[in-house]
Amino acid sequence: MAKALLGYVGGSDPRLLAEMRRLQQRVQDLESELVRIQAENDALAAAASHESLMESIDVPQAEPALT
Repeated sequence: MAKALLGYVGGSDPRLLAEMRRLQQRVQDLESELVRIQAENDALAAAASHESLMESIDVPQAEPALT
């Protein structure tokens, strides 16, 4: 199985070659999806930490805006 994933095929069966190509493409698709989801997760984590930082600031009374 490991050899098949690395590109070794023990014959010239076109069905095996097609399946191997399909699986390699699927692995590439899943890897790119993982990178996208990790980037989205990092952005959400950064936004959540920013919101928690803003909530941690203790302001007893709203200050008037300068006009």
